[in-house]
Amino acid sequence: MWDNWDMLLGRDRQRVAVDAVLDRARAGRGGVLVLRGEPGSGKTSLLRAARQAAADFTADSRRVLLCVDDAHRLDLDALLDLVREVDDEPVAVLVATEGGALGLPCVELEPLDHGTSVRVLRDLRPGLSADLADDLAHTACGNPLALVELSCSLTSEQLGGAVPAPRCLPEGSSLRRRLRDRLDVLSAPARHALALVVVDGDVDVETLVRLPGLGVAAVEEASALMDPRPLVRETLRAELPLSARYAAHAALAELLPPGPRRTWHEAVLLPGARDAQADDLAEAAALARRRGDFAAAARDHGRAASLTTAYDHRARRLVASAADHWKRGVPHRARALLREAAPLSDASELRALADVVRGGLDLGNGQPDTAARRLMRAAGDLLGTNRGLAILALGFAGEAAAIAGSHHIHGRIADFAAGLRTHGEPATTRLVLDHLVGTAASYAGRHDEALPALRSVVELADLDPTPHGKVWGGHAAYILGDADKAHELAGRGVAAARESGLTTLVPWALTCRALSAMMVDQHSVALTAAFEGVHAATAAGQHNAVVDHLVVLALLSALRGDADTAVHRIGAAAEQIEHRGLGRCGTIGAWAFVCVDLTRDRPADALRRIPPIASGGVHAGIKAMAAPHLVEAAVACGRTSTAEGALRRYDRWARSSQSPARMALAHRCHALVSDGAEADDHFTEAIRLHEVGGATMELAKTELFHGTRLRRNRKPKQARELLRDAVRHFEHHEADYWADRARAELRGAGDTTSSPQAGLVAELTPQQSQIARLVAEGATNREAAARLFLSQRTVEHHLRNIFTKLGIRSRIELTKVFT
Repeated sequence: MWDNWDMLLGRDRQRVAVDAVLDRARAGRGGVLVLRGEPGSGKTSLLRAARQAAADFTADSRRVLLCVDDAHRLDLDALLDLVREVDDEPVAVLVATEGGALGLPCVELEPLDHGTSVRVLRDLRPGLSADLADDLAHTACGNPLALVELSCSLTSEQLGGAVPAPRCLPEGSSLRRRLRDRLDVLSAPARHALALVVVDGDVDVETLVRLPGLGVAAVEEASALMDPRPLVRETLRAELPLSARYAAHAALAELLPPGPRRTWHEAVLLPGARDAQADDLAEAAALARRRGDFAAAARDHGRAASLTTAYDHRARRLVASAADHWKRGVPHRARALLREAAPLSDASELRALADVVRGGLDLGNGQPDTAARRLMRAAGDLLGTNRGLAILALGFAGEAAAIAGSHHIHGRIADFAAGLRTHGEPATTRLVLDHLVGTAASYAGRHDEALPALRSVVELADLDPTPHGKVWGGHAAYILGDADKAHELAGRGVAAARESGLTTLVPWALTCRALSAMMVDQHSVALTAAFEGVHAATAAGQHNAVVDHLVVLALLSALRGDADTAVHRIGAAAEQIEHRGLGRCGTIGAWAFVCVDLTRDRPADALRRIPPIASGGVHAGIKAMAAPHLVEAAVACGRTSTAEGALRRYDRWARSSQSPARMALAHRCHALVSDGAEADDHFTEAIRLHEVGGATMELAKTELFHGTRLRRNRKPKQARELLRDAVRHFEHHEADYWADRARAELRGAGDTTSSPQAGLVAELTPQQSQIARLVAEGATNREAAARLFLSQRTVEHHLRNIFTKLGIRSRIELTKVFT
């Protein structure tokens, strides 16, 4: 029914472990490995693959592969006695079980991640739409066999999008049969306890044990099937008789206190139209939304829709539930509800409301230029009935255009926004409109025109409690060069997104925080924000934001001179950048590659990395920030005119904001294209401005460049003073490449005290500490690299340094240090 490969995608770590046991047997030594996982996780497929891999065992009759499947059903005492005897025999024993590890070496078959699940589905059903693949991947919860069985059950209507994707396992499913068998053997009280949980996912154990006729024993018996995953719950719902479900609704209608949950259970039991109860639930949903409880709002809007008779009202409530699901970071449910609502009404306002949600979904996990156009259209349609929402949609349309690097679309949106501004505009909408107008002017190089609007945004953001207001305020401060304000507002934006329950905005706010932290030279804060952003975006289905954070991580590595890690991280994002049209991410990635090329002494390659803005898909703001590195590359190539052209554009931007950090970089660039006393004056002014702005990483680079120039101009004493300071700053930022380069220059200037080991301390750096802890907990170098988005080579490099600092020589000793 399925190809073996489909069941092994995402199982590289487990296959490596199996191969290691087989290799031991080939070498004449025994080994045993337990493969532990839930039904359908691929244990049997791994055993099958192991038998194929051990085909060469037949060449030596002493070699033995023993595979034990479903070991949890067997008495394994004899087997356990056997495995204790195989250490010195060419015998490999593989045990697949749903139970415990039996005290033996074990690998877990965890659920597949979302990306791997989608790959499995596309291998099984080529041409499967992205939305349907995404829905099925969420439904299957990472279970390989569930992916296979769900994909095989799809009807033509589901494939075409006319009917929602399945939410439970199909009738003939082997996984469903196993659930049915377990359900059938439950006692009547335990089955009733399970039914209560199935019809209301918010039922807790305390509620269950209070019900007459249940008690602790029945709840404990049923608990093994009380799996919170939607696939299991929906499948059990389909298996339970209607009478059992109605009995559960009746019990909860009596037990629960007055409120929307009780209203729902009472309504299920009523005959005929239930629109009055639907209205009560819709009112409860609106209250939940106002207090930021979007999970309750989504639930009650959805339940209200199911009880609503009029198609138009039902569609409106489905769209409202979809919006709540999107806000709480559950995009696959939002998409499914929008598809359900679409055929029920053709009202223009309802279409516009649905387009706002669809635009948000596209912004997070689709084509951002499509999102920009959809949101701009929705804004136009909503202006007459809901101006606040219309302008907010316009703001996110601008955000989508910026993410796409489409300044043409962004300019159209900004022109629309400029025409909407009125005298006495409310602060909440003025912030959005001013942000669009100001950023568009800045992207177009009209910096003097941008300043008033952007300053207005920063002032308004201080008073605006919304997360988007804080983030756009931080972005405006970022463009203005006010690093501290940008960092402050970005941090408040992250906090506001979390406090307001707007989970879907958290990854976006973390992008702003990471970039602003980088701007103020807080690289460790930027790394933390970007790593957190990757995980938050993955959990919320915001895959465009995942790419955002990956390229920020790449840039941070590139700025520190860690070329291998930067290239690895860009590689992880490259396919999605091209596939999704993420121009801003592409420009950040290109900037990171410019830095990589400079560290690898390939300045000519660096100059070709970022094409002209006119070519499209290039973010003007990011290109402006990369200009100092382009100047550096042009100077290294001897292309003075190219360097001066890039510097003229950067100068205009830096002088418009008078940011000390940007003016320092401008002076450094002037020094690089100048000679003699003029260059020294520019370097001196750059160093002064770096110290004012507090950007010690860039200060160190300026000191290095100045020290290098002084050494070559035969001023070694002055050079040594600058270079020693540069080494100290580079070490603080864990910029090993730059520290080594500064030490080399320092030795060339006649310093005899520096060495490659200078500056090593007993304590580990933050990144070394992360790697050390992962390895001490048993992670391989490959696993540690994957967790931290590093290359395996970088992990190996850090691990050598860790061993040296701690004075140890093995992983066993490292484990002792951390336990």
